[in-house]
Amino acid sequence: MNQEIINLVNLKRYYYVGAETVKALRGITLSIRKNEFVALMGPSGSGKSTLMNLIGCLDTPTSGQYWLNGKDVSKMDDNSLAEIRNKEIGFVFQTFNLLPRSTALENVMLPQIYAGIGKADRIDRATEVLTSVGLADRITHKPNELSGGQRQRVSMARALVNKPSIILADEPTGNLDSKTTIEIMGLIEEIHKAGNTIIVVTHEEDIARHAHRIIRLIDGQVDSDTLNKKIRTMEYYQGMIKA
Repeated sequence: MNQEIINLVNLKRYYYVGAETVKALRGITLSIRKNEFVALMGPSGSGKSTLMNLIGCLDTPTSGQYWLNGKDVSKMDDNSLAEIRNKEIGFVFQTFNLLPRSTALENVMLPQIYAGIGKADRIDRATEVLTSVGLADRITHKPNELSGGQRQRVSMARALVNKPSIILADEPTGNLDSKTTIEIMGLIEEIHKAGNTIIVVTHEEDIARHAHRIIRLIDGQVDSDTLNKKIRTMEYYQGMIKA
């Protein structure tokens, strides 16, 4: 049985706006095991973005505990959180978040600079992951010279470059057409098969159906947490094309 990589215990996050208290998360308790593929869903205001920020160590909870790979990160300071983020979590964003004046290779190398890796090793590793996502012939291209799907592949290569245990994808196909969405979700499936824990934050049912487990939030609480019995894989789409 795979061990728990994420363990949240009664996690709460409140925001204070003047005299008003906004209870974004009202006590989340859940665990995610190594190499799970999880979709985190919920309508606007459900708390899924707040939960994503906490899981990604971009924010700290008001109360409760967050254990990541056996470490209690819920009370870490900003510097410690930054170190955890760089080592343990790879981020994939809807808007790609690429540096516009840097090449694909330079964008992918960036997390390695923060990790203190030497230049020659940075180039080798960045080239390796860009090749693995199908961009061996695009490493010197800047974002404006790439399609939306290619830019998301650069973003995914950047997420993988430091060999994190978790890939956290926030609406990863939100800016992509249908064909490219299928390609990117196929790539995410391959990353999962290679051993990464995948957490996809989405409001789209079609995207969530790629996951093996679907967690739905409502009003800052877990409304349901179910195994997906009808996983939508690349074979599903290939079957549709053949039909």
